[in-house]
Amino acid sequence: MDHHIGKTLDKLDELGLSENTLIAFTTDHGHFMGQHNLIAKGPFHYEDEVKVPMIVSWPGQVPAGARTSALQSLVDLPVSCLAAAGIGKPHKMTGLNQIEVWKGIKDSVRDHCIVENNHEPRFCELKTYIETDYKLTIFRNLEAGELYDLKNDPGEFENKFDDPAYATIKSQLLQRFIQAEMAKEVLPMPRIAPA
Repeated sequence: MDHHIGKTLDKLDELGLSENTLIAFTTDHGHFMGQHNLIAKGPFHYEDEVKVPMIVSWPGQVPAGARTSALQSLVDLPVSCLAAAGIGKPHKMTGLNQIEVWKGIKDSVRDHCIVENNHEPRFCELKTYIETDYKLTIFRNLEAGELYDLKNDPGEFENKFDDPAYATIKSQLLQRFIQAEMAKEVLPMPRIAPA
């Protein structure tokens, strides 16, 4: 991996494009290395799998060495890259432009992320709603779920889904989760006038 990334960066240098190129390096998922007694990847959405590193380089635009803990999603990458090229977000894309976060102009543009695993129908379908302090996972066709207080339990060892002390938080997260899912539904032809 390092060799081929190096070749790509060398080619940008050779073509004289390094100073005018936005580079984003990330991955689609992490790997469990025994965390939660799991090995490899998925389908569960613990931080070890979904909180992946991302490095962005854009000379003269993104400060070198700057760090952010802002929530970002892979669906934000194409929208942000298009914005860097001066191209507006296509109507069907649901990602957010992260460029102002990368430049240090804004602390955050996203208040949640949604992670999905639905490639194994009826076996292990789940969706997870993530905010800075909480994470809520819903499993299809199961009444069980997972709720983690990431601020007080960053290792996700205490599932608060059925904890009465977290009932109000769970209800609020469910409401925000549903609203976030509804916001992902892009209307193919939005109304411009009342019927």
